[in-house]
Amino acid sequence: MTGFTLSDLDRIIGTRATSDDPSSYTRKLIDRGVTKIAQKVGEEGVETALAAVAGDEAELTGEAADLLYHLLVLLRARGVPLAAVMAELERRTAQSGLQEKASRGKD
Repeated sequence: MTGFTLSDLDRIIGTRATSDDPSSYTRKLIDRGVTKIAQKVGEEGVETALAAVAGDEAELTGEAADLLYHLLVLLRARGVPLAAVMAELERRTAQSGLQEKASRGKD
């Protein structure tokens, strides 16, 4: 089991997002803007779902990693700290899933 966390990835993304390294994919994504990053999140979300349905664990693992990476880049580009998302998840898990969903109103 690895000790690598989403917080570790978020820190790496933060460093690379401000890098002057022309080969930094993260920097290129940030430079292309929120719309392009959001598009990548959508693509990776679909690819993750398809991999889950296909039943290929290795493919699902890879696609999930791509999705998490692009989601963290999107959060950074929009100025939403990972800590805010984690705090929201913590708040939601303080009650049952059905209670939490009901508290959000109708979908």
